[in-house]
Amino acid sequence: MRKFAQRLAVLVTSAAVVVGISAAPAQAAANPYTGPSACANDFGGSWTVVSDGHRAIKHGAETIGDVYLMYNSATGYNCVATIKRIWVGQNTRVGANLFIYAVEGFFNDYGDYKYYAAVRYKAAGRCVRYEGYMVDASNYYFGGRDRYDNCGS
Repeated sequence: MRKFAQRLAVLVTSAAVVVGISAAPAQAAANPYTGPSACANDFGGSWTVVSDGHRAIKHGAETIGDVYLMYNSATGYNCVATIKRIWVGQNTRVGANLFIYAVEGFFNDYGDYKYYAAVRYKAAGRCVRYEGYMVDASNYYFGGRDRYDNCGS
C-alpha cells in the first residue's frame, strides 16, 4: 500500500508540473524590426513616424503588436507597418491598411508573415488614416486611427 501511495504521489506531482508548464504563457521573442526598419526593408529609403502615428494592438490589457504610420519626405510616400510582439518568427496572419482621403478603397498588405506587414502609397498633400491587425485561430486584434489626419505628410 505504501508503494502505491508513493507512486500515486509521484504521478500527481508529475501531472501538476506538466499542467503548470503547459499553462504558463510563452515568452515572446523580440521582433528584430521596428516600424521604420520594416518600411525600409520592403521599400528602401528613410521613414519617420509621423505625429499621432502609433497605435497599440491589444488583447485585453496586453499589447500584442504595434501599428505605425510613417512618411518618407524624399518620395512623398506614406507607409503603414504592423509589427508583431507575439508569435514573432511564426507565420501568422498580420495586415496593414492605409486609407487616403478622397481615394476610393484602401491599400493593404496582409498575409501569413513572421514579423510584420507593411504597405506604402504616395499620399503627399492628402489626409490619411491607418490600421493594423493580427489574427489567430478565432480572434481578430485591431489597432489604428479611425479619423483622417496628417494632411500633407
